[in-house]
Amino acid sequence: MDSKNIQKSAMHKSAEFTFTPPPEAPVFEPTLEEFADPLAYIAKIRPVAEKTGICKIKPPSGWQPPFSLDVDKLKFVPRIQKVNELEAITRLKLLFLEKILKFWELQGSPLKIPMIENKTLDLYCLKFWVDEEGGFENCNSPKKWRKIANSMGYSQNANTMNFLRNNYEKILLPYEIFEKSKVAILKTVKKVEHKSELNNDKESNTHQIKEVSIESITNVKSEYIKEEKPHTSIKKTKTGSDIKPTTTGENKDVETVKRSRELRRLACYGPGPKMPGLNDEEFDITKSRKRPRYDLDPLADYTCAICQKDHRDDLLLICNGCSDTYHTFCLKPPLNAVPDGDWRCPCCIAAVVHKPAEAFGFAQAEREYTLQQFGEMADKFKSDYFGMSGHLVPTNVAEKEFWRIISSVEEDVTVEYGADLHSMDHGSGFPTRSSLNLYPGDQEYVDSGWNLNNLPVLDGSVLRFINADISGMTVPWMYVGMCFSAFCWHNEDHWSYSINYLHWGEPKTWYGVPGRGAELLENAMKAAAPDLFKTQPDLLHQLVTIMNPNILMAAGVPIYRIDQNASEFVVTFPRAYHAGFNQGYNFAEAVNFAPPDWLKIGRECISHYKNLKRFCVFSHDELICKMALEGDRLDLETALETQKELVNATEEEGRLRTLVAKKGLKNVQRTAFELLGDDERLCEVCKTTCFLSSVSCVECKQMACLLHADELCKCAYNKKTLFYRYDMDELHIMLQTIDFRVNSFDKWMTETKNILLPTAPDIGRLQKLKCLVDEAEELKIPKCTLLTQLKEEFTKATKNVETIVIELDDD
Repeated sequence: MDSKNIQKSAMHKSAEFTFTPPPEAPVFEPTLEEFADPLAYIAKIRPVAEKTGICKIKPPSGWQPPFSLDVDKLKFVPRIQKVNELEAITRLKLLFLEKILKFWELQGSPLKIPMIENKTLDLYCLKFWVDEEGGFENCNSPKKWRKIANSMGYSQNANTMNFLRNNYEKILLPYEIFEKSKVAILKTVKKVEHKSELNNDKESNTHQIKEVSIESITNVKSEYIKEEKPHTSIKKTKTGSDIKPTTTGENKDVETVKRSRELRRLACYGPGPKMPGLNDEEFDITKSRKRPRYDLDPLADYTCAICQKDHRDDLLLICNGCSDTYHTFCLKPPLNAVPDGDWRCPCCIAAVVHKPAEAFGFAQAEREYTLQQFGEMADKFKSDYFGMSGHLVPTNVAEKEFWRIISSVEEDVTVEYGADLHSMDHGSGFPTRSSLNLYPGDQEYVDSGWNLNNLPVLDGSVLRFINADISGMTVPWMYVGMCFSAFCWHNEDHWSYSINYLHWGEPKTWYGVPGRGAELLENAMKAAAPDLFKTQPDLLHQLVTIMNPNILMAAGVPIYRIDQNASEFVVTFPRAYHAGFNQGYNFAEAVNFAPPDWLKIGRECISHYKNLKRFCVFSHDELICKMALEGDRLDLETALETQKELVNATEEEGRLRTLVAKKGLKNVQRTAFELLGDDERLCEVCKTTCFLSSVSCVECKQMACLLHADELCKCAYNKKTLFYRYDMDELHIMLQTIDFRVNSFDKWMTETKNILLPTAPDIGRLQKLKCLVDEAEELKIPKCTLLTQLKEEFTKATKNVETIVIELDDD
């Protein structure tokens, strides 16, 4: 489906709310034996679970880790979520509505949104569908308005069609005309201001400013001005240009007019005395011309900023923002009457209405909660909302209600979410070696691979080679949820795996998109809400936007759902987008992990990040080199994947170094990138974290990766330096080392598998078993199933030999 059709489909679905739950993701129930090795089990289910992006794992019934946090001591400040602002299309509608309301309010005519069929009129959809029909001028037949009414989900009778047409003409058409003409108006006003400034300069050169006493100003005021009360209306009052001289005699008339003109110049531009009776704050022209008190300054000269004429001053409006004046009939669209409220000119309206929106994010709550306090608030909210005890509300009812609120402009539901609580700061829900008051049975869970403090650093997880503790990635984060609190569409940093455990409480509802559908989701969301992504292209990286799964499914995105209950795991796979919400008060913990199969997709992710200019959490090349240098800690699968990655990295590095050398870069210097802070080794162009090499310019003091060396600056290459971590010979030696490790592994595994076959010959078997066990120790083969089987077989064969020897001795 193309972008336009996706947007139309999204508008159709947003018109009348419906929600059909996506198909269920798979649920796995491992046996005790399978559950013993988390990474092996996840690798086993991967071919099935990866197709849906998410899956649920239910531990064996006897596996029930204790909740180890001190409930009374844990305190946190949650985030505030206004639920319907999370949804992309609803947020677009709210932003558009805000612009329309500001537009009318600034023109002195506050707008009240009309109602139709017991709902507020959807102005955003109305404009969208009118634009689809070619604009208001082309919607000149009942057939087109019937089609618009149908697209918006309204009945198609004459009253509805007239209602839509009249309100478009009354509310949206003036805004549309303003949008089309604002550029021309702004240019006109700008030119006029420039011209008036030039005229003022000429006047100052050609006229001699005379000193005028305060008494003379007072006399003019009392003689020619009728006292008027200060106006609260924005309508212009009579000014000095309307004053007629009343004294007799031609000479007196001429002198008075001259004096009035002179005074007018002094009052508007001169630094002379203030008008009697006014204090400095009320009328100090020397401070600013932004807020002169025209209603109290009878000598001020008014001209329309557009036509530059001062006639029809009964229809001249003064802007409450900048104090410029405009004829009602010069405006586009023209005003039929003087507004009752405060009025702003086109320049001020454009400045406010088109002020760039701030990046959307969550505010922090004003109060700190304990778990008990948050739970009391959360339980009360849900029971009050549904009118029944929270745990009695079916999950499908809460799910449909969540998506109804999300899709509604009118619903104002605000919730709080204790998200991303660092276990380093608060402790973990799982028992750890540092936990207080451990019971004898707790040690099993302290050491368990399914303990999320252990999983990222298990043998077989490549993240154990990252020295730093990365909060949320290698160190768990915790989440305290309440009904309708949500986590928005996102995939994990570096497209790694993630695992979430729900310690206790009400369910968490998940939606997942497999990695193969990631780009489909990104394109569908951008197509459905293009204006949102135009102002914030990296919106999907901010974890602040959600979209109804049905809209995405209609665009061809594969989506699956799952309800996670207490004591259950949810696993997400590489690049799988996921989102969801909490059914009620609950407590969850999550962390990332990365088996060897992730390495390939991890490198693809870095390339993707470079194109997006997105920061990395860690250097992928640094991780690969560290693994290669510590090859004796790698099992065969990890060694094989590391070998492939190191080959790719070495080939790419060699190609790029040759390229910059040909361009004239001769200065080289070794540096230990790992000792630099991440912000000190960022590529200026793509924001990637450099490790194997970088190019720096002596004059510009900037750094870039070799891929973007040409884009760093325009300086000659002889002014640049290549910084490198390893020379190419060292990289090739590193590669040979990992090759030897892989070959030794391969040889050992092949021989071990052969000796364990039932058909293996008995002659010399014991000696061969002993050699393979010794070789495993020498090669530092990590603990694995094959090594365990080998040792068991060797022990068994040794016992058999001992038994035979004893029997022979007896004989």
